[in-house]
Amino acid sequence: MTLQNFIFQVCGWLVGLPLEFLVVSALARGPYRLFPLVFVYAAANFITTLIEIPPYVVSFVTGNPQIWKNAAEIYWINDVILQVLIFAVVIGLIDSAASGASRRRMIRIGLAAGAILFGGVSLYIEYLPPPAKFGYWMTPWTRDLNFCATVLDLGLWMLLIASRKADRRLHLVSGALGMQFTGEAIGEAIRDLSIPKMVHALSLTGSVVAMVADLACLYIWWQAFRAAPARQILPGRK
Repeated sequence: MTLQNFIFQVCGWLVGLPLEFLVVSALARGPYRLFPLVFVYAAANFITTLIEIPPYVVSFVTGNPQIWKNAAEIYWINDVILQVLIFAVVIGLIDSAASGASRRRMIRIGLAAGAILFGGVSLYIEYLPPPAKFGYWMTPWTRDLNFCATVLDLGLWMLLIASRKADRRLHLVSGALGMQFTGEAIGEAIRDLSIPKMVHALSLTGSVVAMVADLACLYIWWQAFRAAPARQILPGRK
């Protein structure tokens, strides 16, 4: 791990961790009832970040390769968990957007089955057995998953555009996800190009693209959920 990489990661934590906390806090004030899967994902994102920080810092300070290996394994395990949750978020948002569709159950089952099938086929293609490192096959696999999630999010946008009921918050949430998926897919593709010849600058560029997309999504979510909903008038009151 280079000093440049460490500084970049620390900067990402300094900006991203407060944003993750703000998103969770904003959702906990009430919007979590309408977006339960988003709340679970946001909370998991915050917790996994806290888990990743200590081994990453210790591995840099000590230079112990075993600690670095453990930190990398923790990162990829957390990444798989978050990928599963983000798929659930998108499918849940699509389910909400298709609430008026006559074949809502079929849409739900089809989306879930399609996501599982795509993820399984991609894993079968990209997986490399030991002694190959996690990053060698996890990077292209997560790139494929991000591409699939981007397609699903595009379908969500088409449903929202076709819907007569304009939900500004749902538009913001899905739009931010689209930015995140696209940025992560581009970042993973750039990092994937850097693996064969170990081009450090190219790998760092991919990480920057992915991180900026993630931070943009967090900021938009925070703004979307922190806005106070219109006050509802209770029966018998004016």
